[in-house]
This record gives sequence, structure tokens and C-alpha cells, in this order.
Amino acid sequence: MEALKKAIDAFVNAFKIGDLRKKLLFTLGVLVVYRIGAHITIPGVNAAVLAEYFKSSNNLFGMYDSFTGGAFAKATVFALGIMPYISASIIIQLMGSVIPAIQMLQKEGQEGRARLNQYTRYFTVALAALQGWGISVWLSNLKVGAVSALADDFASGAGNIGFRLLATLTFTAGTIFVMYLGEQITSHGVGNGISLIIFAGIVGSFPRAFLAEVEMLKEGIHPLAIEIFILAIVIAIVGFIVFVEQANRRIPLQSPRRTVGNKVMGGQSSYLPFKVNTAGVIPVIFASCIMFIPAMIASWFPNVSAMQSFAAAFIPGHISYSVIDALLIIFFTFFYTAIQYNPNDIAENLKKSGGFIPGVRPGKQTAEYIDHILTRISLPGSLFLAFISVGPLHLKDALNMSFYIGGTSVLIVVGVALDTLRQLEAQLHTKNYEGFLKHGRIRGRMAS
Repeated sequence: MEALKKAIDAFVNAFKIGDLRKKLLFTLGVLVVYRIGAHITIPGVNAAVLAEYFKSSNNLFGMYDSFTGGAFAKATVFALGIMPYISASIIIQLMGSVIPAIQMLQKEGQEGRARLNQYTRYFTVALAALQGWGISVWLSNLKVGAVSALADDFASGAGNIGFRLLATLTFTAGTIFVMYLGEQITSHGVGNGISLIIFAGIVGSFPRAFLAEVEMLKEGIHPLAIEIFILAIVIAIVGFIVFVEQANRRIPLQSPRRTVGNKVMGGQSSYLPFKVNTAGVIPVIFASCIMFIPAMIASWFPNVSAMQSFAAAFIPGHISYSVIDALLIIFFTFFYTAIQYNPNDIAENLKKSGGFIPGVRPGKQTAEYIDHILTRISLPGSLFLAFISVGPLHLKDALNMSFYIGGTSVLIVVGVALDTLRQLEAQLHTKNYEGFLKHGRIRGRMAS
């Protein structure tokens, strides 16, 4: 209770700072605009049929819908959310390891980052248009019973070309606008705008899940003991994710002593931190994108039994889905860690700055030592990501839960919440206010 009271007091104090209050209100206002757009269905869609499909089915589209706060299930203007931008950013970043021109831009500082951001925007438009067309084709072919997901005025026509073009244009424009909103939050608000957009989409689905569980309790589908057990599991999953996200491996560093005049400088000890979850949520996003492809392709051929049988193996909760998804997550964890952290570059930078790892020679041996550490901590990190992504799927089916808790959604919610709280605390500390996190823990980390 004391920790909750401190958090509330700190939040109140944040509104006492003029500049911070403006940033908070601006951020909240932009998020409200985003949530409003997530409820505006595009023309030509039979919303009731679409809602019935998502209510009665368990597929990968439902998982994608959790990232957009229900916007995908309603075929709204923001149905694609910010995911095309995230995918484009990741792909551009990965291309830097194989394309020298992009690698040079990554090292050119602010000007290079500006050009890469522009390329990312162009790529986002292309991805959004491609995904928008695929979803429009899926909506054209979707039927629940004998009723089409398209309204009567749009259900006729050769291939529904008019609806497909309209839907593609609307979805693409929606993604561009969401990308713009995220950039405005980053520039004029608090926190990372893109991350907060995803955060708002995921959190926006929580009230629906809560009300669904309450309804199941009232109807007697779930007894009170099961609901208490589900709540305990949710708390345990969140706590476990926070624990692992905060865990890191610290490599001790030593700087040499130098004599400048009559003073001896340097000789201080520090450390080089590596998170246990070095790759963050990127491996899960990569794996989800790949697992999403078979379902999307199969939706274009609803009358081909072979395609439907193939796509059935990629339904969340199916054993083949779990095995393939887990293996992809483990692979991408090592792959992305290798791209993010180059042991040779780290060793070279340490050598240039005069720092060294006690007991390890600078240069090649330092690079080999860092590579060994990264390999060892990437294994538990990859297993953690695989477990937290796949495990809750089977738990959801076993307990007949009305919502999915785990994987990318919780990792993003926890990560964004912690990062935003740290930024708020940093600004509060400048005004001598107590922040959201404990000062003692922060001082302890700085001292260590």
C-alpha cells in the first residue's frame, strides 16, 4: 500500500510541473485520438458478421487483434495499427548488417538516422499497402455461415475490386496517421511514441477481457475459484516478466591510472551491463510475423482444402504451432543479439578508451570473452521468450480463458510502462520530487 501511495503522490507531483503537465496532457490527448480511430469501421464491412467470426474462432488473427486493441476485429481505419512501421524498422535495421550503404548511414549520426527514418517511412507505406490488400481479400472471402462479411452494397461485383481498393487505401492511410501520432508523442510528449501507441492498443483490450470474465462468472461457466486462479496466474506472469526484464549480467571494467601533473586520475571500476533478455521483444515479433504468413495466404484460398489443412497447423494452441514458434523465437534471439552486439567492436572501443576487463587481455581475447558471455546469457533469454510466448496459449485453452495473456503483449506493456516511469522519474528528480521507483534501489545500482 505504501508503494502504491508513493506512486500516486508522484503522479500528482508530475502535474505540478508546468512543462511536464503539458507533455502528459498532450500524450494522453494523442492516445485518445488513437483510441477513437480504433472504433471507426471502414465502409462496406458487416461488423456483426466480423465480430461473430472472431468470437467463435481461435486463430492467429485474434492474436494480432490484441496488439491493436480490437481495431483489427472491427476492421477499423486503424486495423493495421503501428505494426507495419515496427516491421519496417526491424527490417531496415537488419539490412544494415548486410548492406554496406545502410551500415554507413547507421554510423553517420543524426543525419544518417534522419535518412534511415525516411526510408523506414517509405517502406512502411509499402508494407501497409501490401498487408491492407491481403486483409481486404480476406474480408471479401470471409463468410460466417451463409452471410458475407461485406455489406450488401459491396458483396457483389467481380472480385469486389472496388471494396478491396477502398479498404487498402483506408488501411494504409490509417497506418500513416498512426505513425504520425507516434512521432508527435516522441517530439512533444512523454516517452517513446511508437511504443506508447502499441501500449495503448494492448491495454485497450483489457476492459473487454475483464468484462468477458465477469460475464463467464455470472453465467456459471467459471466458478469463483477459477477466476481467482486466473488472476493469480496473470500477476505471476507479469511479475516473472518484470524480474527477467530487470536482470542483467555485469562484466567488470577497469580504467588505467594516469598521472596528470600532481594528480592521479583514472583507476576507477565500472561495469559493462548485458540484459538477460538481450533481444527484447524483437524475436517474438519476427516469429509472429512468419507464423502469420500461412494463415494470411490460406485466407486468400478459402475453397482450397489443401491450403486450409496446411494453415490449420499454424493455429495458436496447436502443438505444431507451439514447436515451430518456439524454435523461431530461439533462433531469432541469437540472430538479433549477434546483430545488436558485435564483440569485436565492443573490444575495440574498450581498447581505444583505455578500459579493460580484469584478467582478460585487450583485443582478441576480450572479444572472445564478451562473445562467450553473450552466448551464455542469450540461451536463458531465448528460453524465457519462448516459454512466455507459447506457454500462456495452452494455459488459455486449458482454463477456457476469454483473453490471451503473455508473449509480446505483456512484454511490451511491462517494458513500455517501466521505461515511461523512468523518464517521468528523471524529470521529477530534477525538481526534487520523489519518483515512481525507489531511490535506494537506483542509488544501489549506481554505486555498484
